[in-house]
Amino acid sequence: MNAKRGRAEVPTRLLVHALVRGDGTVDAGELYAVAGILGMTDQQVRLCVKRLVAEGRFTHEGRGRKAVLRAARDATGSIAPDTAHVRHAYRQDHGLAPWDGTWHLFAFAVPEARRAARDALRDSLLRLGAAPVQGGFYASANPIERLVEAEARHLDVLDAVTFLTSNDLRMGTVDEPADLAAALWPLAETADRYDRLACLAESCLAEIESGKALSDAGQLTMAVELAAEFTRAMEPDPLLPPELLPRPWPGSRARELTATCWTRLLQAQPEGGNSTSMPRLFRLYGDVLGTPAVG
Repeated sequence: MNAKRGRAEVPTRLLVHALVRGDGTVDAGELYAVAGILGMTDQQVRLCVKRLVAEGRFTHEGRGRKAVLRAARDATGSIAPDTAHVRHAYRQDHGLAPWDGTWHLFAFAVPEARRAARDALRDSLLRLGAAPVQGGFYASANPIERLVEAEARHLDVLDAVTFLTSNDLRMGTVDEPADLAAALWPLAETADRYDRLACLAESCLAEIESGKALSDAGQLTMAVELAAEFTRAMEPDPLLPPELLPRPWPGSRARELTATCWTRLLQAQPEGGNSTSMPRLFRLYGDVLGTPAVG
């Protein structure tokens, strides 16, 4: 790996999950090798593995770098991007999901006695990309009614939720859609995350195309860093329609660079490599970014 390239921040727990192979195992030798490139100590890795085993997420067979971890359950959840979320982003990037000018609005008044349900509903709205307009009143530029209703039913507060749409939302004197978006969502923070992703993807591409052979551990490290930074940028992104975003929007460029970089990493995998010996990460991101997975 290029020592001059800045490292992406990868939590140790996420690294372990990212290296789960198709057969549900993690090779400890690979784990320690990649962890070392990322600047993690052996002790840091050992403590993380110990916690994961104690939580029942993995079993541990063998000792040291010859050990094998075996996932006791699906361990990809902490790094897996939401497929529908990511695919919608790429549809937007390619002009396939134009905005129809409709704001999707949600109001709720859940009593204090149901505070836990109220907080869970609020967190769900934020996770789905809605923004608070006022207390108990949220706006989204995307049609998320079905998902909000499902969550409200699950929390048994559907009777306390009002659903409505509008094409003339106004906050005080602000009524231009792009101005409303800038007032409601932290676009600068979102753009900064995508700038970091683009910078990492550009650096990875330059490294791949330099002609220097990458070790297996080097390729795995690059894949984990890209996945971590991609998830860090994508998860909090409300995926506002391009019509509401500043131009140029760094998210589109960052996603394009990531997809290109991921394709190159997949192409670097052994011809006909089998899916059980490769980290699930490769197939996972190959599928979600629309690139052909190996095996």
